Amino acid sequence: MKPLVISVVGPTAVGKSNLGIQIAQRFDGEVISGDSMQIYRTMDIGTAKVTKEEMQGIPHHMIDFKNPDEKFSVAEFQENVQTLIREIHERGKLPVLVGGTGLYIQATLFDFHFSEQKKNPAIMEKLEKERKENGRDYMYKRLVEIDPEQAEKIHPNNERRVLRALEVYETTGRIMSDRHQQQQNESPFNPILIGLEMDRELLYERINKRVDQMIQQGLVKEVKHLYEQGLQDVQSMQAIGYKELIPYFEGSCTLEEAVELLKRNSRRYAKRQYTYFKNKMEIQWYEVSPSNYKEKFETILGDLAGKID
Repeated sequence: MKPLVISVVGPTAVGKSNLGIQIAQRFDGEVISGDSMQIYRTMDIGTAKVTKEEMQGIPHHMIDFKNPDEKFSVAEFQENVQTLIREIHERGKLPVLVGGTGLYIQATLFDFHFSEQKKNPAIMEKLEKERKENGRDYMYKRLVEIDPEQAEKIHPNNERRVLRALEVYETTGRIMSDRHQQQQNESPFNPILIGLEMDRELLYERINKRVDQMIQQGLVKEVKHLYEQGLQDVQSMQAIGYKELIPYFEGSCTLEEAVELLKRNSRRYAKRQYTYFKNKMEIQWYEVSPSNYKEKFETILGDLAGKID
């Protein structure tokens, strides 16, 4: 039998972490973070990591195992998490995959194959030369024209992924979005996907409040520590919550302007998360609000009991 996996997905700040812990408590499970940024040590506030107290004794995996200057890929995430799912299942526990990084979760649950297209050194060298001559914004605009769906998933500053997407297109004549869509939807697991959604205005209000709380908790100090180590251009610092503060440290904007940009980018990211999850996977959606979490979570736990038992 394929291992059963419960996955809790949805936009940022909607309540996924809390529900994941409750599912693990109710059904003797362990939580796996499905967030591409919580893997980094010392990047705690900006990635909204659950605290030890919030974990309530539930084991959590895929948190704090990379340094901020290390690279990390969706293929590496997939390999790690698929192994974890099988290990947790073999221990007689329920794997609960919780997060908002849609591609990472889809690739893991539906076994995307990333090794099919090997890198073409000649094409990559040509693209690197173009980047040096024209700048990263030029390369990103090229990707938007060729593959707007893939460009939507990549931050313009993430030059490595931008060039890789262009290289795949120039090598094969096929865009990466098509390659992902053509992957088989056959899963090596038995996945049950639970989606949390919220009225847009309520969610945006929660996002704005969360950013304010992050600032109060010391986000500026957390990012400045990384900035002072000269890490402003590494992969991890392209994350929302980190890149917005760099112009403030460089003196090109005020803290208030940086915080407003962070709120705006977080709201836009939530919108992109909705779009990805709604279009890419078969998910059972539940609408929640700050006033009905307890009631809705009990409904979800009851629905899951009927599928798990």
